Amino acid sequence: MILTGFHSIEEKLRSLKDGTGSGYKLYFSKPGPRVKKILAAAKEAGITAEQTDDKNLDQMVSSLSPALRDHRGVVLEVEGEQKKSVNLVDFDAWLKTADKETCTVVLLDRVTDPHNVGAIIRSCDQFGADLVILPEHKAANNIEDNDVIARTSAGAAAWVPVAVVNNLVRAVEQLKAAGFWVYGADAGGETCGKVDFAQKSVIVMGSEGSGMAQLLEKQCDTIVSIPTCGKIDSLNVSVAAGVLLFERFRRIHLEK
Repeated sequence: MILTGFHSIEEKLRSLKDGTGSGYKLYFSKPGPRVKKILAAAKEAGITAEQTDDKNLDQMVSSLSPALRDHRGVVLEVEGEQKKSVNLVDFDAWLKTADKETCTVVLLDRVTDPHNVGAIIRSCDQFGADLVILPEHKAANNIEDNDVIARTSAGAAAWVPVAVVNNLVRAVEQLKAAGFWVYGADAGGETCGKVDFAQKSVIVMGSEGSGMAQLLEKQCDTIVSIPTCGKIDSLNVSVAAGVLLFERFRRIHLEK
């Protein structure tokens, strides 16, 4: 995981307690006034700092979205906690750059099977989703899961931005404040073919067993469903996510 930008790095360092930064490493090129402030905060958190050049920093951020590649001479790297097979981004930093007219976010609430997460990420890649959000707890997002996610996604996990947050409700509130409309997937909702998806949309997929958490469902602006004719209760969560993503993709790109 790579963080860029003075504010994002400062906020991350501020969230760390003294001596808790052993999984992080700071890289910087020129120690200007703002960088010196960051270096001092890193030292308090027990984070190792290494001076390098801008060419090396450019290489470190090359896999990030264009808006996040402006490192301004300092990069914070998370070491050993997450494998690079998953394209992890900082949610707050991503949200500041989400200024596209059309934007799609997929939020997974307690989806614990990494095969499902990988399959959803693959659909996100195919249908142009801009971000996948996972909760920090009760979800497939740990180191052991990442290899399964990467394999199941057929490599898409290295390209689709994934953010891990510690509070999904708070993340939804931030997205709504940024102009996103939130659609929760549930069998009792409005048929997806009749839903007029907003330009900035969040699709919320609930867990394999119990669906969306109640607090999260209350944050949804619209509940959407997929019409089916089968004998079993519902679609697999990864299949359902793929159908909804295609429906949104069809509206944006195929009905012009």
